[in-house]
Amino acid sequence: MIKKIALACLMFLITGCSSQTSALPQNGEVVSCDSITRSESVEGVELPCLDAKSSIHVSALRGPLIVNVWGSWCASCKDELPIFRSFYSKAKSQIQLLGIDVEEAKSEDGSAFVVKNGMTWPNLIDPDGRTRGDFGMGVPVTWFIDESGGVVYKKIGVLKNEAELRNLTLKYLHIGIS
Repeated sequence: MIKKIALACLMFLITGCSSQTSALPQNGEVVSCDSITRSESVEGVELPCLDAKSSIHVSALRGPLIVNVWGSWCASCKDELPIFRSFYSKAKSQIQLLGIDVEEAKSEDGSAFVVKNGMTWPNLIDPDGRTRGDFGMGVPVTWFIDESGGVVYKKIGVLKNEAELRNLTLKYLHIGIS
């Protein structure tokens, strides 16, 4: 009897796990950074786009823009991705989203992470830690940047849910996302 119960529990766990694979995100894509609003500034740290076709000076970024600093090796960054995917699917016509991949062993690791985890927004890569002075050490960090390029808020740590991201967007960038 115990063997039958154990077998039934094992089958439940196996089928439960297999159903989760259908909930995995759609494939993402390495997106061009050309759509990101920026000034003509050529000062400060310049980062290449993950698509390797352009680069952006961080000081040139203009909003309304949310910048999420992440790494493929960061478990907390992975935890936030469903929040950003859902938020961006609703907000992309009202606000820009830009990722910055930091402390990556190879840019290919970041590109593979973007595709595997359903990211569909532009991403820069910091291949050698140039942004540590701006973004600090540790991820995730989410910046809210206004139209003038000012950082109006910096969220250090993991976003807990989409409502938190929507509320921060409304509070600091004055954009309501439903």
